[in-house]
Amino acid sequence: MSERKSHPASFPDGVLVVDKPQGPTSHDVVTLARRALGVSRIGHTGTLDPMATGVLPLVIGRATRLAQFLTASDKDYEATVAFGRTTNTYDAMGTEETTSAARPTRDQIEQALGRFRGTFEQTPPAFSAKNIDGARSYDIARKARDGVVTLPKAVTTTVRELDLVSFDGEAAVLHMRATAGFYVRSLAHDLGAALGMGAVLVGLRRTRSGQFGLDGAVPLAEVLQADREALAGRLLPFSALLPELPAVTLRGPEQVVRIRNGVEIAPGDLVAPLSPLPELLRVMGADGALVALAKPAKTPGFLHASIVLV
Repeated sequence: MSERKSHPASFPDGVLVVDKPQGPTSHDVVTLARRALGVSRIGHTGTLDPMATGVLPLVIGRATRLAQFLTASDKDYEATVAFGRTTNTYDAMGTEETTSAARPTRDQIEQALGRFRGTFEQTPPAFSAKNIDGARSYDIARKARDGVVTLPKAVTTTVRELDLVSFDGEAAVLHMRATAGFYVRSLAHDLGAALGMGAVLVGLRRTRSGQFGLDGAVPLAEVLQADREALAGRLLPFSALLPELPAVTLRGPEQVVRIRNGVEIAPGDLVAPLSPLPELLRVMGADGALVALAKPAKTPGFLHASIVLV
C-alpha cells in the first residue's frame, strides 16, 4: 500500500508563475490550479488566449489584493505572423475570410513595423473579452447573424520594443514589449492590412509579464502533478513583489498593528521617511515583509494604507 504524500494545512500566499501550454484558457488554468493547490482565493494577472503559451502569474490568497498592480505591468511576447490571409478572430483558430497570393519582402515588413512602435490607438479584435455596453465583445460577435460585427472602442497603447527576429518568406517572428491591454492579434491583423495582403497570428508566447519571466515559471503539468510542498517552494512571497515601487520600513511591530487598525502612517513611524512622497509605495515591516501599499494622506507627510496585507 503506497504512502500518501503529506500536504501543508494551507497553501501560502504569494505568486506562482505558470508556463501555460497551448489549449486551456487562462480561466481553465486558474480552475485547475485551485483544485491542485487546494485554495479558494486565486486569480491571474493578464489573460492569455487559448492558442498562446507562456508566462501566466497566478495570485494566491492575500496576493489577489495586488492583482490590479501586477496586471498593469508591461508584457513581452514572441509572435509568429503568417501573411496572405485573414480570419474573423485575427488568428489561425478563426474562420478564414480572405486570401492573397502576395507576400511581403523583409524590407517591406521592417518598414511597416515602424507605424506600430510608440504610442497609438489600437482597436481590439471583435472576438475578445472587451466590454461593449455591458456584454463581452466575443459574445456579441458570435451572435452576429449578418456577419457584421461591432468592434470594441480603440484604446491607447504603447509598444516600447518591436523587432523582426526572422522571416522565411511566409511568416515572420516578432519580438515585442507592450503595455497592458495590448492585443498581439490586432497587431498581426493591422500589419497585414498595412502590407495589403492580410495576416494572422499563428503562434504566440509570452516571455515576461512585469517582473515575472519564463526562468521562474512552472509548467502547468508540474502544477497539477507535483507535491504542494514543492510548489510552495516555487512561490514568490510578498517581499519579492512590485520591486519597482519605492519602499519605506516601519520601526517595529507596533506600527504594523496600527496599520492593521486603519491608523495613518506618520513620518515618525518610519525608519527613514521619504520626501517628497511618491504616488504609491511599499510599506515593509522591520523583518522585510511587505505589510501594505500606501499613498500620501491628506495630512502632509503622512501615508494612508490603501492595500493592507497583514
